[in-house]
Amino acid sequence: MGSTLDSDKLIPLDAEDLAESGIKKAYDSIRSELSRFVPQPAEVQEAVDPDAPRYVVKFRGKEYAIYSPELPDDEGKSWGRAAHALFSVVNDQLTNSEYRLYAINGGNDLFGIFLTQRECEAARQSQVRREDWPYLPTLEHPWYGQPHREPPAKNFLKMLADRLLDRKS
Repeated sequence: MGSTLDSDKLIPLDAEDLAESGIKKAYDSIRSELSRFVPQPAEVQEAVDPDAPRYVVKFRGKEYAIYSPELPDDEGKSWGRAAHALFSVVNDQLTNSEYRLYAINGGNDLFGIFLTQRECEAARQSQVRREDWPYLPTLEHPWYGQPHREPPAKNFLKMLADRLLDRKS
C-alpha cells in the first residue's frame, strides 16, 4: 500500500535547530501556511540568555522553557521540549479548524505537515512503520509522542517473565 502523505507538503523542522533558538524562525517560515487556517496568526517571542544559558519561547502569556540551568538536558531533552513548544504554539491557534500541525519522525529528521484527523488516520493506515506515523508531540521523554515499537529485547523479556509466572501458577 502506498503512502497517503504528500511529501511536497512536508515542512522540515529539525528539532536540534529548534532547540538552538530556532523556534521563532521556524514559526515565521510556516506562518503563511498557517494563515490558510487562521486569519491572523499570533506573534511568538523568544527570550535567549546565552550567559545563563536559557531559552524561552513566549506565546499568548504562556512560556515554554526549552533549556535553562534548572532543566535536565541529557538525552536531547531540549530537542523534545522545542518540538513540543512549536507544535503547541501552532496547534493552540487551530482549535477552531479541522486541521492540526502533525509531526513526522523526530530529531534531525523532524517534519511537520498540516492534516485533518481523517487524513492523519489514512496516513497511519498507509505507513508500514509506526515510527513514520503522524503524531502530536508531547513532553513525555524519550519519544515525545512519536509512535514506536518496543525494543525486541523488552518484548522478549516480558514474554519470558510471563512464561515463568505461568509455570509457578
